Amino acid sequence: MSDSVRRFEIGYALAPKKQESFIQQSLVDLAKERGINLIRIDSDRTLLDQGPFDCIIHKLYGDEWKTQLQEYAEKNPNVCIIDSPDAIERLHNRISMLQVVSELKVPQQDETFGIPKQIVIYNSVSLSDSDVTSGLKFPVISKPLVADGSVKSHKMSLVFNREGLLKLKPPMVLQEFVNHGGVIFKVYVVGDYVKCVKRKSLPDVTDETLDSSEGSMSFSQVSNMTTQDRSNDNYYETMHLEDTEMPPLSFITEIARGLRQAMRLHLFNFDVIRDEKIGNHYLIIDINYFPGYAKMPSYETVLTDFFWDIVHNNHKKTPILGL
Repeated sequence: MSDSVRRFEIGYALAPKKQESFIQQSLVDLAKERGINLIRIDSDRTLLDQGPFDCIIHKLYGDEWKTQLQEYAEKNPNVCIIDSPDAIERLHNRISMLQVVSELKVPQQDETFGIPKQIVIYNSVSLSDSDVTSGLKFPVISKPLVADGSVKSHKMSLVFNREGLLKLKPPMVLQEFVNHGGVIFKVYVVGDYVKCVKRKSLPDVTDETLDSSEGSMSFSQVSNMTTQDRSNDNYYETMHLEDTEMPPLSFITEIARGLRQAMRLHLFNFDVIRDEKIGNHYLIIDINYFPGYAKMPSYETVLTDFFWDIVHNNHKKTPILGL
């Protein structure tokens, strides 16, 4: 059967909420036009009883799912699994998540990058030890150590002083808050494709605010934009961010490529802020696997192109788990 009439089956295993946001009819229809059928993997049946698939995309957690994927790959060596569970798990811990940034071999000339100063607190004893936290400058952001997509993992706080710090419950990561002009850059990566968009973030904290603030303040996930109309062409233009200069795309693309190679992942995004004091220094503050792509402009075209490349390249060579 020639490639011109060959249809490819991509199975997707996603939690209900993720499935609802990602598997839009517009995506299904466009993929179908390109000869690709998107097939829901039934979580109530074993994976081995389903398919055959040319490719599997997934965002499910747990040892049972990991075992099912491994067994399916062993019985179906030609299937391409995006992405390897072992590679994805690195992003479930907010310390190991950002360690990868230091491994990047990206030239730093006009622009530089890094991560904010941060420490991990495993228990209340460490939290009370001023020597442990003395290296951090307030304000700091408190983030749960586990980043598994759960509601709990998104509960963060902006902490202004030691009194506020002592009210928190470990384990957690304390990350220095860096003034960044109230703008965050979200960089979406889909294989070789890189898209950077800007969004509103937490406002800068002045010395006056720091002196007058008490304890800590919780804040909802900044990137949660689900109440907005994703179909509106002015979705990003209405954020009143037109005066904010974007980071150089070539610089961001180099970082994205480096992260992709170091993490062995195809589907992720990372959040970047620009240090207001330095101006050309960028800080990577978060990396997420399989983010909310439906918020990205023209996501249907980008994802369909990615699917097409994966299945057609895979059709011509022997695949590797996680590709």
